[in-house]
Amino acid sequence: MRDLLILGGGYGGLRVIQRLLAQKDLKDVNITLVEKEAYHSLKTEFYALAAGTVADKHLRVAFPNDVRLELKYETVTGIHLDDNKVELASREELSYDDLVIGLGCEDKYHGVPGADKYTLSIQTMRRSRKTNQVIQAIHNGGTVAIVGGGLSGVELASELRESRPDLKIKLFDRGENILSMFPAKLYNYVTDWLIKNDVEIINKANITKVEENVLYNHDEAISTDAIIWTAGIQANKLVRELDVDKDNQGRVNVTEHHLIPGYENAFVVGDSARLKQAPSAQLAEAQAEQIAMLLQKKWNGEEWPKELPRIKLKGVLGSLGKKHGFGLMGEKSLTGRVPRVLKSGVLWMYKYHSGS
Repeated sequence: MRDLLILGGGYGGLRVIQRLLAQKDLKDVNITLVEKEAYHSLKTEFYALAAGTVADKHLRVAFPNDVRLELKYETVTGIHLDDNKVELASREELSYDDLVIGLGCEDKYHGVPGADKYTLSIQTMRRSRKTNQVIQAIHNGGTVAIVGGGLSGVELASELRESRPDLKIKLFDRGENILSMFPAKLYNYVTDWLIKNDVEIINKANITKVEENVLYNHDEAISTDAIIWTAGIQANKLVRELDVDKDNQGRVNVTEHHLIPGYENAFVVGDSARLKQAPSAQLAEAQAEQIAMLLQKKWNGEEWPKELPRIKLKGVLGSLGKKHGFGLMGEKSLTGRVPRVLKSGVLWMYKYHSGS
């Protein structure tokens, strides 16, 4: 009997479980999932939870109910690769034959003093819920500052505009334009939409310090009622502390088979793995598909392919409130209602096929 231990029930961890349990002839394998929450969370929609346009119950997906799967709603406190053991906050130790680390990511504050203490987050459901509570308590006409003009910051700003049309929203980005990873057609469209909807965009920002309700841009103090940080991510703290080869964001430089170098039984999936593509839920799921295949071959005594197929992503879809959106499908840029409808459809299909 082999013991597979999966840390984290995010997009990668859940997809590994789904693919393995789909094999009806899967025998002599115990699968244990360790996850803090009693459900899988739709992290890509946390911006809407923070803005108050979606209730958290709509962002939960139940884990599979299968006798081959054991669920432990615990917090991981230590990973010991050399001993094939994992520590939990309850002081329980779990041994494993194979390990999949899918603990996700955390906000990266880039050494900005006070940012970790005085800013809100949308990285977890609990922190997104707290962010919503703070936003809804702001008086009429108050100010919210969002640091980071990437996909998360833009979606949050647009959703917040719908939720609280009375608020002043300031979006700070260090680049010359928001959404710098997208073609000019898209970031110009999104910029125009935000300006038209009274979101103030501050480009070439340099956040030098954060105090309670005060943001310093180029050392100039700006008073706010809430500051939300969406300006970068790094690997989970436990992954950053592993004594293995990592990049400057603490992500493991995994092998072509998604393994930690030097450990033939420890995979990393999702935001804590360094891959050629930028981290995303779609990438985590594609990576998980390959990991599940490799585990099955290993357990069946089959050789692994020397090279895995290159992961091809279908594209990126972003929302501007509930009626407009933008997207990049291959090299084709999409703007307006169509990408928003597509995103809603993708989300519905994901929840439907995940058993919600």
